[in-house]
Amino acid sequence: MKVPNENPELTLSQFEAFSKQVPLLYFILTTNMLSLAWTHRDIAPAYLVIYLPAVLSIIFVARGIGWFVSRNRKVDAAQAYHRLKATNRLAAPIAIFCTGWSVALLPYGDGFQQAHVAFFMAITVIGCIFCLMHLRSAAMVVTVLVNAPFFLAMVLSGEETFVATGINVILVSMAMIAVLLTHYRDFHQLAEQRLVLQAQNKTMKALSDENLRLANLDSLTLIANRRSFFHTLDQAFARAQSEGGMLAIGVIDLDGFKPINDMYGHSAGDKVLVEVAERLSRFADGAVSVFRLGGDEFALIVTGNHDEASVVALGNRVCDAIAQRINLGGGVVQVTASLGFATFPQVGANGQELYERADYALYTAKKHHRAGVVVFNAEQADELSRQKVVEETLQVADLETELSLVFQPIIDVASRRPAGFEALARWNCPTIGPVSPAEFIPIAEYNGRIGLITRLLLERALKTAATWPDDVFLSFNLSPHDLATAEGVNRLVGIIRASGVDPRRITFEITETAVMSDFEQANASIRILRQLGCGIALDDFGTGYASLSYVHRLPLSKIKVDGSFVREIHRKETSVKIVKSVLALCAEMRLEAIVEGVETENEMAILETLGVGSVQGYHFARPMAEAETHAFLKGTGASLENRRVS
Repeated sequence: MKVPNENPELTLSQFEAFSKQVPLLYFILTTNMLSLAWTHRDIAPAYLVIYLPAVLSIIFVARGIGWFVSRNRKVDAAQAYHRLKATNRLAAPIAIFCTGWSVALLPYGDGFQQAHVAFFMAITVIGCIFCLMHLRSAAMVVTVLVNAPFFLAMVLSGEETFVATGINVILVSMAMIAVLLTHYRDFHQLAEQRLVLQAQNKTMKALSDENLRLANLDSLTLIANRRSFFHTLDQAFARAQSEGGMLAIGVIDLDGFKPINDMYGHSAGDKVLVEVAERLSRFADGAVSVFRLGGDEFALIVTGNHDEASVVALGNRVCDAIAQRINLGGGVVQVTASLGFATFPQVGANGQELYERADYALYTAKKHHRAGVVVFNAEQADELSRQKVVEETLQVADLETELSLVFQPIIDVASRRPAGFEALARWNCPTIGPVSPAEFIPIAEYNGRIGLITRLLLERALKTAATWPDDVFLSFNLSPHDLATAEGVNRLVGIIRASGVDPRRITFEITETAVMSDFEQANASIRILRQLGCGIALDDFGTGYASLSYVHRLPLSKIKVDGSFVREIHRKETSVKIVKSVLALCAEMRLEAIVEGVETENEMAILETLGVGSVQGYHFARPMAEAETHAFLKGTGASLENRRVS
């Protein structure tokens, strides 16, 4: 007989359903009361058929309108419970008053008027039970308070029809109560199921939101990831474009991170990345957002009113912060950062294009301004435009007819004779003219044509080498992609075997970048070539970060000392010490040393005093065509002493 309040959510559901039925309840009470008063207007006292019905009808209509107007109004559980409780309290006096009023009219009139009273009480109680089915306690109160006096009045009337009517109403009311209880139970279960479903939906939404958050979060550094970067970039670009604002994209790459991974292990590398992310996060505010794109690459999105000078200043502060030493617990390491910026509206027709410009600025920074900041400018725009032209042209080029080889001699210092030739690729495009290998090789590596180029040129180089004396070797450059798979190396092995050239006359030159991305696979590929009998030379030695570690870990046969250490060596004591140290290292590890970039007699004189065995450079010869190699081989010896090329 009480309003339940164990479950606030269930109370709200009960109130929502009940509030839609209350106006009908007051409509039934009002119309039934006025109808009964009308049939007794001439036979009953005025206070029973005019005044009391009028007052009650005004109250019922007012409350019905109030409930109708507020039926869709949002209330909380406490308000819902309060209103249900108020209705429950009001049910008893209304039931008592309506029952007393109708019983008071029973003595007046003939059998028809008395039958109308019985009908009023029966139909009203049934209608009220229906309307109060969502408020069980009120329905029970009305049923008891109406049916008991009604049944008693019918029995005391002594009229058989009225007695039967009273019994009938009691039985029907009991059936209605049973229906009400069943409906209320079902409603209660459905409401609970709905609440459970809502709770599950909330949980699922929370899980979905969490999954979305995690999908946009880098699991290692706990900053936004690559997916989040491009999503945020698209939004920021659209906003900057519509509002005429400024937007800057910064792409950061760590310098010297790979050696830390190699020397200290991946766990140390992870600690470095986490520390760098924390340092970058200190710059994050309303205008600067920080992201990890993957590996050791990070990104910045800068919004607001920033000019190029402020962007560069921000970049310098970022680079300075990253360059601070990092304590790994077992040691202290240091990395630097190169940073490329691109700013809208200066460049970029969309977010992706702006990112590509920033990435190219980063490429320029790593190439020419390592550990510095570069903002994409007109010069780089021209370079990028040229790069796209080369890329599109290379994609459709007839490589078999357009590619060629030239050969630069590698001179044995003691005999002044060619010990071998390095094969160098050349591309003479009929549409855009000659293209430098420095331009088209990186593009070929990017678009996947490098494998075809390597195989095509290796076949030609071996065909040429087969015409040289047996003591002259071929030096051939390999791309990182050539070592990336066992299948690629097996193709090279097949070409070598098919050529008929002794593998011991072949030296493959590799760079540090050829083994950095996947050392284990590169090492396995190199060992296959070594087992075949080929030599392996580490090119550009001394310019990378981990060249020394690769000397110990790879099955090398030669080291090529980078020409940057040779330039003006007769004036630079430091260069002399470096070359001397490399030569000592080679002697200790039984590796042959070849010094590149020898261009003057002064440089050659210093190298000779240091005991260099083999050299290469313009001092002896520029790269030459295949036919010239034979003439060069015939004309070497004593005559080479007089041959100098500036």
